[in-house]
Amino acid sequence: MKKHNFSAGPCILPQEVFQQASQAVLDFDNSSLSILEISHRSSAFVNVMEEARELALELLNLENKGYKSLFLHGGASMQFLMTAYNFLNRKAAYLNTGTWSSKAIKEARLFGEVIEVASSKDTNFSYIPKNYSIPEDADYFHCTSNNTIFGTQMKSFPHTGIPLVCDMSSDIFSRDLDFSKFDLIYAGAQKNMGPAGATLVVIKEDILEKVSRQIPSMMSYKVHIEKDSMFNTPPVYAVYVSLLTLRWLKAEGGIKALETKNKEKAELIYNEIDRNPLFKGFAEIEDRSHMNATFNLTDQALKEKFDELWKNAGINGLSGHRSVGGYRASMYNALPLESVKVLVDTMQELEKNG
Repeated sequence: MKKHNFSAGPCILPQEVFQQASQAVLDFDNSSLSILEISHRSSAFVNVMEEARELALELLNLENKGYKSLFLHGGASMQFLMTAYNFLNRKAAYLNTGTWSSKAIKEARLFGEVIEVASSKDTNFSYIPKNYSIPEDADYFHCTSNNTIFGTQMKSFPHTGIPLVCDMSSDIFSRDLDFSKFDLIYAGAQKNMGPAGATLVVIKEDILEKVSRQIPSMMSYKVHIEKDSMFNTPPVYAVYVSLLTLRWLKAEGGIKALETKNKEKAELIYNEIDRNPLFKGFAEIEDRSHMNATFNLTDQALKEKFDELWKNAGINGLSGHRSVGGYRASMYNALPLESVKVLVDTMQELEKNG
């Protein structure tokens, strides 16, 4: 029986994507070759890369708006470095909402001054800061849209006259936004889009070449764009599975349709957390993530019993991150509502028999 997978990443993917991807490992597109062994320069894979890049822009409603999409190596962690390498001349502004933005700040400080406009570190990142000022003479403003570890999510984004950069690794394609507000979006595939190994980068071309430093080829967005995301051997299999997931997302009705389903799942689990006296949410209510619900037991003496209940129910990946403890239910696009219902039933069983 397939488990109910609440893992924060690598994530659950649609079952049909698993089936299509596994078939391609044996025989890709009736070629008698595996997707793992075809040349990345072959027309077959070039077509995969082109479709994946085009479909990403289509789903984000950024076609013909001056944006380019790339599939690169290194995860979001590499983008912490590349963002600063390509855009930080003198100083940049960062919003610190958790572990990943803290790491992005660390990398940026190698290249210039970093203005931390606000931070929620004072409460272990349980909320999203509000009413902060962004210096208009900064080279760019960087934020993280969703925080997997702490279960917080930005519900709105600031209006600013400088380039807006966003790490959307854990909520990309999960909710409808005006993506044209952003000059650079990056997202590790393994949270909501595909397997580990690929990173989607969506960049507005007119913000390129603004720094005076020389940029190594592998770190240059301009080089990767000029080479159609094929400057070096790309993560072939990860790009292919991401394409399959993007096709699935489009067939499901696109981002708006998935957002409706994601809201329903989030409301179900948060209603139970707030109703059930044995549980307490970690994140501030107004900033709760629709992707990652973090919560704790109100009585730690029940931990052993609850852990046994959810494991016996076929639930996987529910343990919280060590920074927060407790539990974390990650509810990415492909997680069915039924899995959330099973978790809620388990929480109610603990209440009834605890």
